[in-house]
Amino acid sequence: MALSYKARRRWALVILLIGLPVYIVAAVSVVNMLDRPPILVELLVYVGLGVLWALPFKFVFRGVGQADPDAPPRD
Repeated sequence: MALSYKARRRWALVILLIGLPVYIVAAVSVVNMLDRPPILVELLVYVGLGVLWALPFKFVFRGVGQADPDAPPRD
């Protein structure tokens, strides 16, 4: 079942306002459990985790910045 445009916009907002801060706290916690690795390793972990969070939600964010395809055309 595909999500409507409005549902995708709402879910994108929820993911960005609630899910992303929670994920950031989790990523920082993971790096802190590694006992502060060298800066290059820390950077690679943050970049990897930064890309990893978006992959499951790619379908939600696709096309959200575009105009509503279901809206009636404006004159």
